[in-house]
Amino acid sequence: MVLVIAFGVILASSMTINPGSLLMLQCTPGESSEQTESSGYAEDSIPENYLELYKKWGEEKGVPWNILAGVGQVESKHGRWDGPGITEGHNDWGAAGPMQFGALDGSAAGNSWGGEPVMKTEDRPEEGYGQDGDKDGTVSVYDPEDAIPAAADYLIAHGIKDDVRQAIYGYNHAWWYVDDVLEWADKYADGDFDPSESVKVGVECNVNEDGQPIGQAPDEMTQAVVDWALAQRGKSYVYGATGPNTFDCSGLTMKAYESIGVTIPRISQDQWGFGPKIPKGEEQPGDLVFFDVSRSYEPPGPGHVGMVIGDGLMVEAWCTDCGPIATREYDDPNRADVLGFTRPLEHPDVKSQLESRSQ
Repeated sequence: MVLVIAFGVILASSMTINPGSLLMLQCTPGESSEQTESSGYAEDSIPENYLELYKKWGEEKGVPWNILAGVGQVESKHGRWDGPGITEGHNDWGAAGPMQFGALDGSAAGNSWGGEPVMKTEDRPEEGYGQDGDKDGTVSVYDPEDAIPAAADYLIAHGIKDDVRQAIYGYNHAWWYVDDVLEWADKYADGDFDPSESVKVGVECNVNEDGQPIGQAPDEMTQAVVDWALAQRGKSYVYGATGPNTFDCSGLTMKAYESIGVTIPRISQDQWGFGPKIPKGEEQPGDLVFFDVSRSYEPPGPGHVGMVIGDGLMVEAWCTDCGPIATREYDDPNRADVLGFTRPLEHPDVKSQLESRSQ
């Protein structure tokens, strides 16, 4: 059931990643997802029309078809569950259709479908995920030909091409749900199915999409900062932590500069004020990138920070539920807006610190 938009997803605590095991892994996953063959179990247990739609839209949208099928099974047993809201009306939370989209204004599930549960294509509002998948002139939350591609788009919007577990968690904000969907997805796949590959990309990548090494800083001092930050990938996020085994976002950036004997403020809000500011488009490896995130219990200012490493990428400790410290794109439409950039090594206090060290 699509209830809320999740901020992130927790990575299974048993998952261990060796940052040096895939030295030439590119930092950006491919645009399309490699589709697994369907198992005999999938062929026997999924209705033929649903299986065809999962595969069609999985291929077209670049989403593993068996993840779509896992969602369809958990939500409605591929449209066969006889509970409320599958073929008409809504369930008690306001969700409807075989993929259980929120489709009722003011309900617990909200209206992520957008507009009415069934509407003419021309009446579809800009907001929401409802679509006319079969081009019959009607956008119907109860029609699998419309609901399945909408579910694919929802998963894409919630980051499935970067982190499968995060996207599923966004679909229904519960960890048991994530595990159930992935368990069904594994049953539907012919052979082993590994949903964590995109997370490995963010932790282990060492070259950009052109095959060139990432994190090439403009000078030796900045290079040391960037190299230190990249070396922390794979470690866990813990709010308030400053290492050596866990970090929060600003703890990571502070310690990266501390590794070369430089002191910068501890929290992201103060790091933003520390500056100096760098115009967008002029950022370079070692700069800090700040996001328009604020929390009521924190001081005013950006509540999240990462370190630029070039090629539109940063290394960051994101959040408790967002997986390990990893390389990710910072100008991502599925993330909070970028507030701006700073270059700590250009701060007068930092320059003084470095000069005193060199004497």
